[in-house]
Amino acid sequence: MRLLLVDDDAVIRTELGELLRDDGHEVRDAPSVPKAIEILEGEAIDLVLTDLKMPRHSGLELLKEVRRRWPEILVVVVTGYATVETAVEAMKLGAFDYVRKPFRFEQVRSMLDLAAQAIQYHGQGGHVQDIDRTLEAWTTTDDLDVLHLTDRTVRPRPRVTVVSTGLDQPAEIHAHVEAFLADRPRGAVLLEGAERLFRAHRRGDVIQFIERLRQQLERRGPLMVTFDPGSIAVADVVDLRARVLAETTRATLEALSNPLRRSILRRASQGPCTFTEAMSAAGIDETPKISFHLHRLEEDGLLVHSAEEYRITPRGREAMAVLVEMDAIAIRGLSGNRVLAVSPR
Repeated sequence: MRLLLVDDDAVIRTELGELLRDDGHEVRDAPSVPKAIEILEGEAIDLVLTDLKMPRHSGLELLKEVRRRWPEILVVVVTGYATVETAVEAMKLGAFDYVRKPFRFEQVRSMLDLAAQAIQYHGQGGHVQDIDRTLEAWTTTDDLDVLHLTDRTVRPRPRVTVVSTGLDQPAEIHAHVEAFLADRPRGAVLLEGAERLFRAHRRGDVIQFIERLRQQLERRGPLMVTFDPGSIAVADVVDLRARVLAETTRATLEALSNPLRRSILRRASQGPCTFTEAMSAAGIDETPKISFHLHRLEEDGLLVHSAEEYRITPRGREAMAVLVEMDAIAIRGLSGNRVLAVSPR
């Protein structure tokens, strides 16, 4: 995973950075929020681990900027015992998690394991290699012909048709897809660089086009759309995900994006559970954190709380059906469709 450590304490940056590198992560570090933003503007990062309290600019300020400009990047805040309430507030603002000082490295490692699950679940933080792996899986494991719409120079592959013209014109893309599917009962489509469409056309028109494209491929094969996270607005990313992913996946994707919430919902699906049982299912001993996630599941209509117990709702059972099927197909979405953020750098 590509990590950015942000802390004004050079000792923490050095020591934690060394441990993370030893664990196989790529690590950059910054002593301040401005330096962190400078790195984010020039490099691809999967997760930012930032201290909350720093001189001049706080971790909360960095969180807000990352959520605004790079919504695909996960943010974890580091907090002292006296500022847990602030850390929970950070989660409400979009932080993936928080870690309390003083922490053991095992806690950080566990948090990063959860983050890796969230990245896989959400199709975030991708590399060009992820595209290559998808093409390999589609053409071999899934036995599909593929239409690859890209302006990159790519190596020839058996069963992959590459088209590099008209990629900012919905009508031309539609024609390419129709021609590709004309004599094929099944097939997959990979469209790279969705940000081109948003630059050239109104958002509403692009969204309608993506919806039609997904419908073209229903029951015929998967659709994968990539975008440059540095060149697309947050609202465009949200709309893009909503149109590409399968209907039932879309309804619960955001609510279940955190693996702790998925663990809690799985426990509730087995029968009513107490707060302590929910905490045990999540595998952490953090009362504020569990309270936050239980409240989120209630807000999203997946759990109800009564008589000191949490019970799964009908919508929660629908969400569980999504999770079961997603587990069965390696969290690729019910239709096999994906939305992947891929930096061109």
